[in-house]
Amino acid sequence: MKKIFLVAVIGLLFSCNSSAQKKEATSKKQETFKVTKTEAEWKKILSPEAFYVLRQAGTERSFSSELNKNYKKGTYHCAGCNTPLFKSKDKFDSGTGWPSFDREIEGNVSFSTDYDIGYARTEEHCATCGGHLGHVFNDGPRKTTGKRHCINGVSLKFVPEE
Repeated sequence: MKKIFLVAVIGLLFSCNSSAQKKEATSKKQETFKVTKTEAEWKKILSPEAFYVLRQAGTERSFSSELNKNYKKGTYHCAGCNTPLFKSKDKFDSGTGWPSFDREIEGNVSFSTDYDIGYARTEEHCATCGGHLGHVFNDGPRKTTGKRHCINGVSLKFVPEE
């Protein structure tokens, strides 16, 4: 009787592999975006590094982006489709080695949850093409939003203010 109970408990534990997590994690892939291209088309227009980050949800090395220490006035656009994503007035030096912002341009960034490293993180995407930008955390400047949008510089194109 104890063996049957033990087997039932073990079976129950393994069956609790939450399908909600799998559904949530794949929600970005099911979303449709205004700009869609084939993998080959993206590879033609993006550098290998930008393709890795934007289309394969990769991460660039910290402190490798020249945009990390860029403090000029302007707007940061999606490197894939040119959608304006962040304003320079909202940029701050987080010390993490990636461009960081305390807010996005509302409506131009979409969010999903990823479990790629074993726990839930809020992933950011371009709302127009679905390109992976980075993640948002709750350890940003307390005087503003408290958010830190940690963005891969290679996913951005800086457009200076005229």
